[in-house]
Amino acid sequence: MAAGGVTQRADDVPRRVTAGFAAGSLGTGGFGVLPGLVMAYYLTDTLAVSALLASAVVVIPKLVDVVVNPLIGGRNDAAFARTGSRTRLMWLGTVAIVPLFIATFCAPTGAPPLVGAAWVLLFFTAAAVAYACFQVPYIALPTDLTGDYHARTRLISARIAVLASAILILGAGATAVRDALGGGATGYAVMAAVAVTVIAAGMAAATAIAGTAARRSPQAVGTPHRDDHRAAFVALRTHRHYRILLSVFVIQALASAVMLAGAQYLAAYVLDDPGALTGLFAALVGPALLVMPLWVRVGRRIGKRRGLYAASAVFLAADIVLTAAVVAPGAWVFAVVAMTGIGYAGMQTFPLAMLPDVIDEHTRRTGHDRGGALSGLWTAGETLGMAVGPGVYLLVLAGSGFVSSSADDVVDQPSSALIGITAGFSLLPAVLVAASMLLLLTRYDRKDSP
Repeated sequence: MAAGGVTQRADDVPRRVTAGFAAGSLGTGGFGVLPGLVMAYYLTDTLAVSALLASAVVVIPKLVDVVVNPLIGGRNDAAFARTGSRTRLMWLGTVAIVPLFIATFCAPTGAPPLVGAAWVLLFFTAAAVAYACFQVPYIALPTDLTGDYHARTRLISARIAVLASAILILGAGATAVRDALGGGATGYAVMAAVAVTVIAAGMAAATAIAGTAARRSPQAVGTPHRDDHRAAFVALRTHRHYRILLSVFVIQALASAVMLAGAQYLAAYVLDDPGALTGLFAALVGPALLVMPLWVRVGRRIGKRRGLYAASAVFLAADIVLTAAVVAPGAWVFAVVAMTGIGYAGMQTFPLAMLPDVIDEHTRRTGHDRGGALSGLWTAGETLGMAVGPGVYLLVLAGSGFVSSSADDVVDQPSSALIGITAGFSLLPAVLVAASMLLLLTRYDRKDSP
């Protein structure tokens, strides 16, 4: 039996509920990845915002998330204690994200770069808050849907498979829509409208199906304290498993986000083909659709922690090879990026499968269900990493002499900028993943279940 009164085992989770839960990744994949893929390029190459200012625009909204998401988690726990359901905030986020996401990519054309930067900052921050209203309760759902250790891996693997599909559809498809319309203001506006339609549909499905299924009685959940919104920060300080797992996940999210942000620049300026972004993106994400059953078997055989370490090692090895693109760019890059995609699939699956176990451990220790609060800080860390990634990459570009432009014109870059583009795409993620592996190896208990 899981903490908090959940009695379902893995095989009792209906397929409809599993499918509904996985559908939520259309939202998380779209909002979590698409801005990271195109936001920096939109700012620097359509609105003519400097790389340094653009880095602030993409990072600030996620700094807001660090404060707001735990508050949302605390509010969600309080509502869950009263009603046994987490769906109210999920519906709020689903509805609000549509106009806010579209507005983010509708900055006034012809305005000074500072005005464009301020516009994007305002609406992207509001859209991020709306997204958090859905994402924070959504991340807590596996704890409520099943208490079985291996079932959670299977549940998360289904979600990651849909996540990979969403990233491919929205990452490649949305940018294809943009490019088909010639880029610029019109291309980005239509891209945003198409993408958010898919995003909101997935969020609505998860809320209506999985969110409704993950119900518990108020007596089983317990009554949160008034300072419940601070529970995640207390856990971060006192609960080692939570602290280390969150740290590893954030560092790896940062590494992935750096690569995503660099893909467009690598395609345009190193491979000399802006359209190569679609192939790079498919190579990074596509393998997840094929290897998810493999990672599930790996997790069952050697455990989640070791599985995470193995996936990270694959990602690291591929990134090290990619550093050779600094001196020898070519079609071989796509094959090696596909290797990073194999590792990326496991790096997404195992931490999310381990989080419900850590939440259960925290519940047993404290006697209170703080799944929403802990998930709130978790999502804040993830979104911060996904936003800081493009910001860090833009700082690398700024430091290497990258030249910004307007209207999606590809301009000649100095050799130092080409080195920065390539090294930022490969070497920097390699260093980050190596640091996360060291943390996982030396600080997390050498067992897979808390």
